[in-house]
Amino acid sequence: MADFPSPIRIYSDRATAAAAAAKHAAQIIRDAIAERGEARIIAATGASQFEFVNSLVSEPDIEWTEVEMFHLDEYVDLSIDHPASFRRYLLDRLIKPTGITRYHLLDGEKDAAATCREVGAALQSGPIDVVFAGIGENGHIAFNDPPADFEVEAPYLVVNLDDACRRQQLGEGWFPTFDDVPKQAITLSAQQLLKAKAVITLVPDERKAAATQRCLEGPISPDAPASILRKHSGNHFYLDQAGASQLSATFRAAHAVEV
Repeated sequence: MADFPSPIRIYSDRATAAAAAAKHAAQIIRDAIAERGEARIIAATGASQFEFVNSLVSEPDIEWTEVEMFHLDEYVDLSIDHPASFRRYLLDRLIKPTGITRYHLLDGEKDAAATCREVGAALQSGPIDVVFAGIGENGHIAFNDPPADFEVEAPYLVVNLDDACRRQQLGEGWFPTFDDVPKQAITLSAQQLLKAKAVITLVPDERKAAATQRCLEGPISPDAPASILRKHSGNHFYLDQAGASQLSATFRAAHAVEV
């Protein structure tokens, strides 16, 4: 098993885990601004990130005008006006509340390959201080569904979404029917994720527990895409008790801190 340089933090409930993760993320942003005059972040979306984003925008003493934000993933051919649009999510929940002025959203309505190139070039123009991430019910990280491509170096990819991923989006209430869930998305690549200085990975809820167990206790494998986070010395896992419920007692004793 790979080492876990930082202990996995397990909290009593999802709100407490999210608030703790937000405090950590906020300090990374403050430290980067103090050191270089700016912070560059990659922001996640989705139901698991609601409390985290709400807590982050409430954190004090962040000079958001010095933050440059990139986008973790987005559906292909989905209008920004659709309730499931991740661009809309970030605008409504993060960009407008904080006043971030430098941001790069993934426009999946135009040429997706061109979007990957354009935003990818901007992303690679400087260091990324922190990525906010979660783990999907199928073990995906961003929209890298199993079997994920662990080798491709491009910063962003256009990928096909598997049925398990699409069912998760339906189950979370983003779409009225399974057929309405897009079949493709733009996603940050696994290799690009590993290039960030830090990753804050928040994984709440029992429905994520089986995937979390596979990704943390099983082999590092494209079949469990989020397992690649174990190769990142700056990754920090934040779980609630429900999300951690299938981790073995042996694993928890060796790698987890119960908060």
